[in-house]
Amino acid sequence: MGPFCRAADRIASPGIAAAGTLRRTLPPRHLQPMASGRAHDRATCLLALPFGLLWWPWLGPIGSSCAGLAFLLGGLWLSPDLDTRSNPSRRWGPLRLLWWPYRRLLAHRSLLSHSPLLGTAGRLLYLAALAVALCLLAQPLGAPSPQELLGKGHALWQHHQPLLLAGLAGLEASAWLHLIQDGDPMPKRPRCLRARRRTSRRHRRHR
Repeated sequence: MGPFCRAADRIASPGIAAAGTLRRTLPPRHLQPMASGRAHDRATCLLALPFGLLWWPWLGPIGSSCAGLAFLLGGLWLSPDLDTRSNPSRRWGPLRLLWWPYRRLLAHRSLLSHSPLLGTAGRLLYLAALAVALCLLAQPLGAPSPQELLGKGHALWQHHQPLLLAGLAGLEASAWLHLIQDGDPMPKRPRCLRARRRTSRRHRRHR
């Protein structure tokens, strides 16, 4: 077995050395280029129809349309890239100012914007909070109260739950497509956690 093992080592060593050299020359995952805005838009438009058709057997043409349109909406207007200046934010036109606080609060590819489930939920909650705030401000002009708004939302959920679930699935699926295209779906840690980690590293170095 000794000569056989030595021969196997001689054969494998060049491959191992080449793999190590390749690993050293490749940039870290967080430095590798991500998909461009055009690539994200192209993939969203290309896959919206197939995704909608998946729902046809269960929800028919209406449910299929809801799922496909939600997929388009999620990729083109409610993209994870709303945390930076991007095509999705520009598509909001003058209303893009509504996303300025969101962009200021979150770093690009933050845990709260580029995480599966959490990112889509955060954007929907942000829009809901904006709607409640606008209702409060416009109440003197006859706008519905936040309680009335919540009541209408609850009634809509009770009467159209399957369609709304298909829509939510479309929004989340488009977010997953975005993360997969970026190549590394792991989001950045929040700034506070990154700062704490840097501080702990400095403490360890000084010990």
